[in-house]
Amino acid sequence: MLESDEAARRLGVKVTTLYAYVSRGMLVSHRSPSGRRSLFDVDEVERLARRSKQGKAVETRMVTVTTGITHLTEDGPIYRGRRATQLATESTYEEVAEWLWELPQAGAGDRGGRRQDAGNSPHEPADEELAWVPLPLGPAPHVGSSDRMSWAVVMAGAHDPLRADLRPEAVVRTARRVAASMVNVLPPPGGGNVGGQPAPARLVLDDGTARAGSMAERLTFRLSPAPTEQLVRGVNAALILLADHELATSTMAVRVAASTRADICDALLAGLGTVAGPLHGGASQLAYSLLVEAERNGVEQALNDALRWQGFLPGFGHTVYKNGDPRFAVLWEMFRQLAPGANLDVARALIALAGEHSIPLPNVDLALAAMTWATGMPPDAGRTLFAVARVAGWVAHYLEELGEQPLRYRARAVYASSHRA
Repeated sequence: MLESDEAARRLGVKVTTLYAYVSRGMLVSHRSPSGRRSLFDVDEVERLARRSKQGKAVETRMVTVTTGITHLTEDGPIYRGRRATQLATESTYEEVAEWLWELPQAGAGDRGGRRQDAGNSPHEPADEELAWVPLPLGPAPHVGSSDRMSWAVVMAGAHDPLRADLRPEAVVRTARRVAASMVNVLPPPGGGNVGGQPAPARLVLDDGTARAGSMAERLTFRLSPAPTEQLVRGVNAALILLADHELATSTMAVRVAASTRADICDALLAGLGTVAGPLHGGASQLAYSLLVEAERNGVEQALNDALRWQGFLPGFGHTVYKNGDPRFAVLWEMFRQLAPGANLDVARALIALAGEHSIPLPNVDLALAAMTWATGMPPDAGRTLFAVARVAGWVAHYLEELGEQPLRYRARAVYASSHRA
């Protein structure tokens, strides 16, 4: 069943038009169990969507994707019934990934330093062999962070003799190790490798002891020249908030790969290739540049130059959240606690000036850019965080797609020749 906003979106009409269809008998509205919302049958909506105004059948969508992973609401993403904005301050990225993957409940006890919230915690792996441990891939190439992560996925697949095993437990085991490897091959702050080797996956504490770090800790130690516990919490929150966003373009790429029964490594490469575009995973890097320019030349010139040369303000507006991106508020609070006063003043002035000119509200990309900019991370840190975070959602959608009919994605082409006989 679809809520009214989603039904209207699929039909390409306003909600008021949707209810006009109901009054004319073209659609049937069903009352939700709470009695406060109207629901619509997905098949009935799709049948109506395939009819043109002249009554001719048209193909409006290449496939109907029904998902139980993420629901987008005005309160932000809902991951299998739990708000991402709440999970971001209460759980770890690993816990949320296990929750998205719908794994069996583990037994009692702490796993790898992760919290246990009895009766309320996302699922955790039941076997230490399934921990988030990087694979021994050897020295990473001297290329940028984005290429290093893709290299890690390629090498992980090449070293897996049974990569075609599509059982959920095998897919998830590989996914954990691939995600950990993507982080492990990132260069340390300042660039390069230490002795040609990737940074270690174990963190050395002040007392000289070592332990396996969480994904957020490992990422923080690779991206920040001055990691702190507060920054680790900010990175962890960012990973959770960006873990999934329904059928984003990169997620669709992963689902298409899954529909061909490509293995999880090849499917993740499809996601990474799509997220590499500046309008998807690279959005926060554009917002980072905007903040740098605002600090250097003033907010007025920075905003005016962005509008002049890009035609829009990176980090502002969202196609889903018309009244403000709820994820922004969570990450902005993390930024506010971490940022030096001068950085905070610049960011606030930027948002204030945009607001004075009725520019759409800031989104999560701006908050992510602000946090990485204020803590000395490199300009592409937001892209790196986005890619690692989205692995959790991509794997969830991959697993869900394996339960569907294969090869179901086929767009209908309408040939339009520009040549004359």
